Amino acid sequence: MLFVEAAKEVDSEITCLPASDGMEALALLRDGRREVPDFIFLDLRMPGLTGEEILIEIKREPRLASVPVIVYTTSRDERESARLKQLGATHFMSKPDSPDEVYYMVSFVLGERW
Repeated sequence: MLFVEAAKEVDSEITCLPASDGMEALALLRDGRREVPDFIFLDLRMPGLTGEEILIEIKREPRLASVPVIVYTTSRDERESARLKQLGATHFMSKPDSPDEVYYMVSFVLGERW
């Protein structure tokens, strides 16, 4: 919820659809009745399917393949970051420790020119 609150603070018109696990995330993303998201923020250590598995599935879906995927995790492994970028992740970010860092991460990504 901290992430959703930070996104709303950056831009009150942002709609966030959080998922509690990997299966729910894929179901939301594959729902053709929903608009294609502008960004996908993906937790690497989600329950159920991992973030890496979801990333692979996202990049296989023609409708979602071009959506920027920002992966965040507690890991600081540079090899993991490189592997995720090869799989199609746009950014790899360490999971913020404080509410201020969450806000900074969201504002940084949303302020990028895509």
